[in-house]
Amino acid sequence: MGIESVRVPQAKVALSTASVYPESTAAAFEIAGRLGYDGVEVMVWTDPVSQDVDALRRLSDFHGVPILAVHAPCLLITQRVWAKDPWEKLVRARAAAETLGASTVVVHPPFRWQRTYAREFERGVWRMADETDVRFAVENMYPWRYRDREMLAYAPDWDPTQNDYRHFTLDLSHTATARNDTLAMVERMGDRLGHVHIADGNGSAKDEHLVPGRGSQPCAEVLERLAARGFDGHVVVEVNTRRAMSAAEREEDLAEALAYTRLHLAAPGPAGTGAGRTPADPEAGRSASPRRGDA
Repeated sequence: MGIESVRVPQAKVALSTASVYPESTAAAFEIAGRLGYDGVEVMVWTDPVSQDVDALRRLSDFHGVPILAVHAPCLLITQRVWAKDPWEKLVRARAAAETLGASTVVVHPPFRWQRTYAREFERGVWRMADETDVRFAVENMYPWRYRDREMLAYAPDWDPTQNDYRHFTLDLSHTATARNDTLAMVERMGDRLGHVHIADGNGSAKDEHLVPGRGSQPCAEVLERLAARGFDGHVVVEVNTRRAMSAAEREEDLAEALAYTRLHLAAPGPAGTGAGRTPADPEAGRSASPRRGDA
């Protein structure tokens, strides 16, 4: 019988700065460095530091934590961040990524009421992607639900695989909220899957962003498939720690998420194909019983 080794994952594991909320963007760099993340994804939002390229570069240099991705300000609460014009937001996100050495800009599909933007979105994203080496990775979203009513809030579609984009971002909390088949979406995205937000969910109408392994999503299987195909994008831990009772509990969650992600990205392979790294203790990446709801 052949002896299996473990491939060192090609994908880097980053921490979304949104994962430390209500702590600051600056705190995310410090936590990411201390826990051993490979870098951060900057969520550009209402924290002034997240909008300031010079401040972000100083934080990256001080903590020795690379900025691997920039999440453009696409949320309802960021409609006025950087600019009112959504195209100007993407231009600034691209410039920030180029300046900071980030390889990816994450962008949501437009809201339906952004009619002109939505009408031009697919062509516009292609045009912007042609002007840079930075990937514009369009993220899967979900229908908005209230009781038994459903609102289609995104256009052209909340499912970006219904349209033609060069790169996709897969978010597993969003697949849970959408109640769609995550593995089927992975297959539809194919080689254009360039970026992953690893999180979990149980199909609630709320976008839960649980620590991976605490919900119903096939987080482990997705990571293992990525490893098997030699995925070389970034996997970003984007979880909700708002209900953590202390800074220590928040960091425990973020450390657990990192261990889980690294464990399942370390795909077994034939002897001699990897660097011969011994896998982490399997218990480190196994889901603990939820201590609380993170909805």
